[in-house]
Amino acid sequence: MLLLCLGLAIWWGAHLFKRVLPEQRAALGDQKAKGMVALALFGAIILMVLGYRMADGTFFWGRHPATVGINNLLMIFALYFTSPGPSKGALFYKMRHPMLTGFAIWAAAHLLVNGDTESFILFGGLLIWSLVTMVVINRSEPDWTPPAKGSIAKDGMFLAASVILLAVIGYIHGLLGPAAFG
Repeated sequence: MLLLCLGLAIWWGAHLFKRVLPEQRAALGDQKAKGMVALALFGAIILMVLGYRMADGTFFWGRHPATVGINNLLMIFALYFTSPGPSKGALFYKMRHPMLTGFAIWAAAHLLVNGDTESFILFGGLLIWSLVTMVVINRSEPDWTPPAKGSIAKDGMFLAASVILLAVIGYIHGLLGPAAFG
């Protein structure tokens, strides 16, 4: 669990570095800071994956056909919100944090089907991170102007792409771990 917690801590720190320590980040220069953050995030993902796979925590609940179906439906929305759809379409263009919202939906969906300690730490920690990040951004940059309203056709296009992407991700997910579609 130590690797999992360390990876999660590095993920939080790398993402919040710009907001919490803006002077220190600026002193590094834009390119160097971006490179360091990217390297830290890559390391965090490696640690989280290894830590999650190695962890052996308490089991509370498992996958159920109903929760798998709800998870997959939520994943379509998670993929849609992390796409350019909300900022290019007509339905959610006024949403300030669509990508973080999609990330939160992704984490919540995974908690629904993974009821063990390591999942609580990983997906719960990432869910809380996404919510905290929204608050931090709103406080550090209170003024925000939404993009211009797009078309409903763009929403449909990105939603269709999300369904296709879910099928691809689900297939790969099944090769690497549990079958995503039951």
